[in-house]
Amino acid sequence: MDQHEFVDEHFRLARRYFLQLGICGLSATQWVMHAFADDEKVAKPIKKQKPDKAGAKREPYFTPPEDFRDVSRGKPLPHSLAEDKKREVGLTRDTWKLEVISDPDFPATLGKPLTNASDTAFDFDALLKLGEKHAVRFPKVMTCLNVGCPLGMGLWEGVPLREVIWLTQPTENLRRVFYYGYHNDDPKQMFRSSLPIGRVFEDPFDLPPVILCYKLNGQWLDSERGGPVRIVVPDAYGFKSIKWLSHLVLTNLAHANDTYAEQNNDVDSSLKTFAATLSIPKQVKSGEPIPVSGYAQVGIAGLSKVQVSMESKTVSRPVDDPHFTLGPWSDAELLPAPTIWTGLTDNKVPAKTHGFDENGLPKSWPIRFTNAHWAVVLPGVSAGEYIFRCRTIDEKGIAQPLPRPFRKSGHAAIESIVVTVND
Repeated sequence: MDQHEFVDEHFRLARRYFLQLGICGLSATQWVMHAFADDEKVAKPIKKQKPDKAGAKREPYFTPPEDFRDVSRGKPLPHSLAEDKKREVGLTRDTWKLEVISDPDFPATLGKPLTNASDTAFDFDALLKLGEKHAVRFPKVMTCLNVGCPLGMGLWEGVPLREVIWLTQPTENLRRVFYYGYHNDDPKQMFRSSLPIGRVFEDPFDLPPVILCYKLNGQWLDSERGGPVRIVVPDAYGFKSIKWLSHLVLTNLAHANDTYAEQNNDVDSSLKTFAATLSIPKQVKSGEPIPVSGYAQVGIAGLSKVQVSMESKTVSRPVDDPHFTLGPWSDAELLPAPTIWTGLTDNKVPAKTHGFDENGLPKSWPIRFTNAHWAVVLPGVSAGEYIFRCRTIDEKGIAQPLPRPFRKSGHAAIESIVVTVND
């Protein structure tokens, strides 16, 4: 999906919103055309491998698998391998095997490790058999820790990780699980993540479980998205959701040993709540109202509102206010949940999906670890240059970028966009 298609999606989103406002003077279509008319970036396609905000689309809310942005690791990328090679290394559903073993350096006590050598490694049929009783599904935005935009929104389905771990009959000295996927038979390419065993065995605050995922949006998980099986951690950034899963290692190690930890990142951070713009005019006429639309990533702290500010560049900012807490903030409108869930079977959310009722409607909105959308019409201002900003207020009343403003634990910076107002 290129930038033109991305803009088209948000054109429809914003057009409906502004039309509902019944604004005088310009039609809703003209409002949105103004929002994009002076944005030179619209004419420039974005390379597919470079993430943009396409994962924040309102329609379809769930991103088609082929439209996810890809930040996979590997040379060559495992999903690019020939089919016969994929079969050889277990990257197809009929050849996939998962070893679940004790860490030889910090061993956990297991009664029954699952290994290739003993012909007890866990296979895809066994996973589906567990799924008949334990399968769960939940919505989640997949986001990179170091990229301030979503890679895609998915409805992920699989078996709770704990169900497979219990098959190994652990008894003691189990503090963490670390895991990795196929890495081209090259130890230097291994990408590893880990979780405390408490998060795996118990789901705090009504969070969905960590899963061995085999379906995305109701379809088998394809190779590019990490299939046949990947980890999905609902409350975490994408580096925790390892693709092409091949090994679970149960360990008595007391600390994280993630690959990302070795690259100076905070590997224990949950998704943050933050807002970003999707459409805003870069130039308007004096006195003209200014239509703006955007999205919010709903992190572990939830989302109560989105706020916006429009401040003249001539205003002197207080040096002791790095997070713009003293700006002229006003509330934007959070847009409601979709009524048609395009991309899913019958355009409906399946029954027994976490966060949804028996009719496929959200129990609350917005849902944690997903995207929400917002829009606002700012009043016209006099000629000059202005800076537009947006921020979230979480469910505890804390404004972005707090409570975790540091980049190592994920993006939460406040955008600053220059808008020129002409006479």
